[in-house]
Amino acid sequence: MPATPCLRLAFIAALVALPFLSGCASAAPTAPKKTLQAFASEDEISALFAKWSEEHRRRVEEERRRREARQGADGRARAPMAMAKPAPSAAPATAALAEKSEDSVTNVQHAGVDEGGIVKVHGDHLVVLRRGRLFTVSIRDRELEPIAVADAFGAGIDGRGAWYDEMLISGNTIVVIGYSYARGGTEIGLFEISSAGALRYKSTYHLRSNDYYSSRNYASRLIGNKLIFYTPLRINPANAHPFASFPAMRRWQPGVTAADFRRIAPATRIYRTDEELDPWQGVALHTVTTCDIAKAELDCASTAVLGPPGRVFYVSSGSVYVWTTAWRTSAGTRRSSSAVFRIPLDGNAPSALKTAGSPIDQFSFLESGDGHLNVLLRGSGGGDGMWSAERSGGQLGLMRVALSTFSDGTESAPRSAYRALPAPHGGALQNRYVGDYLLYGAGAGWRRPQSTPHSAAYAVRYASAEDAHALALVHGTDRIEALGANAVVVGSDGKDLHFTSLALGARPQSAGRYTRANAAQGETRSHGFYYRAQSADEGFVGLPIIGGAHAASGQLRRPSASVLYLRNRDLALSELGELKSQADGRGNNDACVASCVDWYGNSRPLFLRNRVFALLGYEIVEGEMSGRGITETRRISFAPHWVNHLR
Repeated sequence: MPATPCLRLAFIAALVALPFLSGCASAAPTAPKKTLQAFASEDEISALFAKWSEEHRRRVEEERRRREARQGADGRARAPMAMAKPAPSAAPATAALAEKSEDSVTNVQHAGVDEGGIVKVHGDHLVVLRRGRLFTVSIRDRELEPIAVADAFGAGIDGRGAWYDEMLISGNTIVVIGYSYARGGTEIGLFEISSAGALRYKSTYHLRSNDYYSSRNYASRLIGNKLIFYTPLRINPANAHPFASFPAMRRWQPGVTAADFRRIAPATRIYRTDEELDPWQGVALHTVTTCDIAKAELDCASTAVLGPPGRVFYVSSGSVYVWTTAWRTSAGTRRSSSAVFRIPLDGNAPSALKTAGSPIDQFSFLESGDGHLNVLLRGSGGGDGMWSAERSGGQLGLMRVALSTFSDGTESAPRSAYRALPAPHGGALQNRYVGDYLLYGAGAGWRRPQSTPHSAAYAVRYASAEDAHALALVHGTDRIEALGANAVVVGSDGKDLHFTSLALGARPQSAGRYTRANAAQGETRSHGFYYRAQSADEGFVGLPIIGGAHAASGQLRRPSASVLYLRNRDLALSELGELKSQADGRGNNDACVASCVDWYGNSRPLFLRNRVFALLGYEIVEGEMSGRGITETRRISFAPHWVNHLR
């Protein structure tokens, strides 16, 4: 939502360039000074909700009386004044590219923190989640062969009205994460995969939640055997007994009802600050749930913070950060207030700081190794729900605070923690931390590529007071990724796709550019890109592409035309070739019953054990690298009606 001029000025004032925090990389204490206060009992939280319910009843009665008075004054009925309602709940974060294991095929934000995706690796098999089904493909002994297919929603479950978006694998357990509108919450399906690639459905669980969907973020993370979710839950002020909507879980079975949910967040795990909440402007339980998937029965527990509904969340190796922003109208003026909550993954109490502005998405955050939280902010933002990140606006700034300054929520980040930054012109903002730098710029996002004759990306040392460096580009910024210790900016000039490499030394600068004529990137999500380093200065880039005249929103319905592969050699980018789709349309007749839109995309470059693949919808194409580039060696389709020899 655009900020008013007064709000813009207020935020700029909060981000004045003052002497900034030291860039010293020595370790800093990370324990908060104080922590948030939990509700002492069920009775205490019940009393708060009873107060809100009574206030709701009073407001409704006052509105009825005003309406009757208006009707009596002019002798005719008028439409009742609309009461203030919470905004509708949103539907379905970086350091340098994390060092990956040989079997990782996911472009993750943090090493050791896996993210829910559409393709993973288990032993000698690729596992693909697409259009409501799981598929396994053998890559054993240089082969490429479809093995098994199974519905992603389990036996006996009606998949209609649900979206199965993300997948993670721990040991021999595949976890499918989705959201069910029919069943009202986050759905967790567990499957067992054998060493031969066979799939066996185990069980399904539901977590009570509102829709988690984000056009950029992912709902789930995996650290070892610990499955981590962030789920928002809106609070209805009219309900004096809202515990029926509190964090809870149940195991699905035929005949299951709402009564089978069991609470997994007692009042003593519900936290709050001193901030006065107005439920008529929106209140949510920001819930972090951790589940141990190594146990025979899924065992989950939740911690929640009561706060305003707007949110962006970010997961580091030890904590989940939730940034909330509330927009409130008082005396005709619309104002915002923000806070950031730090929820440890070890079960300790959360802490918080009052803040200004809003992050764009999870990539706006970095919990750096020197014990600080760094966050790129905009003056006006609505969180990272359905396309909200693409609509953020206002002044740009960087907040940097020591983790030890987090407290019980009564304290604010000091003004010295903020500094104003130059804003790029137009488009959807992209941002990423690489090495010592925060990089950001603006591009087309999900829209059709635009001509950008005067574009620039910016590089700023987040732990230093030096000014941001403007890096002139001939294209927009639709993606920023790490190339080892350096970076690449990918974007369109309206007709061609450009890759500009950045050298991130003492003074950042453009190093080289590769241009692919009549092309645009075919995947907007972070997982669509992959960089496989061969050494400190060399590696391979993979990115799905489409024709230059097409909008990236086409990824929802169509696979990319091909995956383009580039070689990076000392930041000089050269084309190796592409692996192309040959989809003939038969895969479209797949009898899809759930997740029939590819919200998380459908095309990926895969570098695995010195082999190179392209996932393109229902096709997997393998290529071989040589001195002349990449050439196709084989391809398969694993479309459901083609897999008739399943083991």
